Amino acid sequence: MAILTVFGLVWWLMGASAVGGPLWPVVALVGCAVAAWVWRTGRRPGHSPAERPPPAVRRRFAWVNAAQWLAIVLAGIGAIRSGVPELIPALVSVIVGVHFLPLASLFRQPRFHLTGALLIAVGAAGCAIGLAGGPASTVQMTVGLAVALVLWGTVSLGRPKRADGASHLASS
Repeated sequence: MAILTVFGLVWWLMGASAVGGPLWPVVALVGCAVAAWVWRTGRRPGHSPAERPPPAVRRRFAWVNAAQWLAIVLAGIGAIRSGVPELIPALVSVIVGVHFLPLASLFRQPRFHLTGALLIAVGAAGCAIGLAGGPASTVQMTVGLAVALVLWGTVSLGRPKRADGASHLASS
């Protein structure tokens, strides 16, 4: 779940950068401290980072991620061409949320359904803020900080389990 911790920090820093003024370094440092805590508590004894899912699962995971990145690029291009680049973080949140839905069954992690649903809701809220005329910085801050909390919350729920009871990292 290390990848979720790292992506959570990236989202947090993106959101913190929109805070502006003298407060943004404080918000950024808080995020770094939370990410360090999540990283530390998310690493369970007896877990081997070398454990990997079977090849068929890795292939399907690669396809899901490839589709996610293609959708992100297309959404970014579409938002820019439509004159609403401020919606990009919100659209990416929706896409990342949708990408978690097939991962729930792929990795037998029902909690990824909740992660996906929450990320879609965060993205929808960000789109609503932007379409209602809210400033781009508000969309960026709201979506960035909320996505980070969702990802870190997913890590805090515990490490994934394979069907055979062993654990592995499900990077997404």
